[in-house]
Amino acid sequence: MSTPPKLVATSWTVLGDVTPRDPRWVSPIALPERLDILAAQGWHGVGFTQDELETVRDDGGFADLRGRLDAAGIGHVEVEFLSDWWCDGAEGDASRRTEEVLLDAAAELGAAFVKVGTAFREPIADLEPLVEPLARLGDRAAARGQRIVLEPAAVAMVESVPRGSELVSRTGRDNIGLLVDLWHVLRAGTTPEELVSSIPHGQVWAVELTDADHEPVGDLFTDTVDNRRYCGEGDIDIPSVVEALRTLGFDGPWGVEILSTEHRALPLADGLLRARDTATRFVS
Repeated sequence: MSTPPKLVATSWTVLGDVTPRDPRWVSPIALPERLDILAAQGWHGVGFTQDELETVRDDGGFADLRGRLDAAGIGHVEVEFLSDWWCDGAEGDASRRTEEVLLDAAAELGAAFVKVGTAFREPIADLEPLVEPLARLGDRAAARGQRIVLEPAAVAMVESVPRGSELVSRTGRDNIGLLVDLWHVLRAGTTPEELVSSIPHGQVWAVELTDADHEPVGDLFTDTVDNRRYCGEGDIDIPSVVEALRTLGFDGPWGVEILSTEHRALPLADGLLRARDTATRFVS
């Protein structure tokens, strides 16, 4: 009998009726209830947003959460999301406060990495202004024994996985890796062949499985927040992307990232079960 794949319910998959449009990314569903569902369904890992982690820090602390995760059999933890790490002024100050929350949580929860990205803006032509700030962020994380993964996003300043890979490589830091979200692969027009040819072997440390229609519905931000599909229910060539990622040395744990009005409308247990079952067949 084959071993089931190790799947991670990323933060948006498990938050319930919350979207990136909301001012705070905190689930309306109590944490013990969410962990009970994850344990019953056999999820290997879970993700937490910075706002959820602030709430945890102020109500019981990270050690208490780690105990709850252990009791639920959750071994893999991801924490997110840091932006504006290249900024000065008020934006930079706010980013440093979020960074401290994420690094504290990563250390106490034994997180695999801290997820970071760039702002929802037009793609930038020159990556140079981001290289040194990302390298410094990597150094601050390394001083805490932590790793960073950069998520390129078709709606953001670093818009494609190949460009994200270039930025990671240019930092020269061995504690900075790459996150590949299949929605952004599709929307940036990146092919599996381009993934293999542009990314160094071993640089991909995190993957988010998802699906989407071939053409976006509405603008890209609306499409990524409201219209993602469960794996196999859209037009992404998931087997080819998974094969490319395995060629690059990645073989899990596999994140499952479902952001949609359909998913949020379901009872959490039903949505998580559907997310798990549809993703499993692509990485078994």
